[in-house]
Amino acid sequence: MSLLDRITIDPRVRFGKPCVRGLRIAVDDVLSYLAGGMSEVEVLSGFPDLTSEDIQACIVYDAERKRRPTGQAT
Repeated sequence: MSLLDRITIDPRVRFGKPCVRGLRIAVDDVLSYLAGGMSEVEVLSGFPDLTSEDIQACIVYDAERKRRPTGQAT
């Protein structure tokens, strides 16, 4: 499984926001926790369903999203 395969988009889950492995944990939420100063260990302890690879996938997904030209579908 590649890191990006861990990110799913399902209109029935969190209104179609990119989430981790179909869970109700949105990529943007994980990134917000990290940007807010939480360490990876703190995020993982707060969300036991997440793995280090999931957090890495969120970062890679965000980087890829920012590389796309504005207006291109995700």
